[in-house]
Amino acid sequence: MNNKKIVQRRQRRALRVRKSLAGISLRPRVSVFRSLQHIYAQLIDDSASKTIVASSSKTLDLGSNKEKLNKTAVAKAVGLDLAKKALAANVAMVSFDRGCYLYHGRIKALAEGLREGGLKV
Repeated sequence: MNNKKIVQRRQRRALRVRKSLAGISLRPRVSVFRSLQHIYAQLIDDSASKTIVASSSKTLDLGSNKEKLNKTAVAKAVGLDLAKKALAANVAMVSFDRGCYLYHGRIKALAEGLREGGLKV
């Protein structure tokens, strides 16, 4: 299978999830991207086409524990950080857009971190 078909399938899965979600200013969309080493999440207001706040494992300061934590624990920490930033921006409810990824592992840990941080997902 060539790369073009793989990319098209990924985009189709992401659009299938995203068609039922709409990020508005009252309930923005949490968009997630997962690479092999890092995880990124951002709050998007689709009506204004703006990113409200963002967090990632690259920008997160975990101190000396970074080498000891596995990727799932880092994803949960990113969720907690994003929830803290969202509450500071007066956002309490969000729509979770998992994109083309299964709700499992790091994606699930990020969503749990958002909930523990005080957001209604």
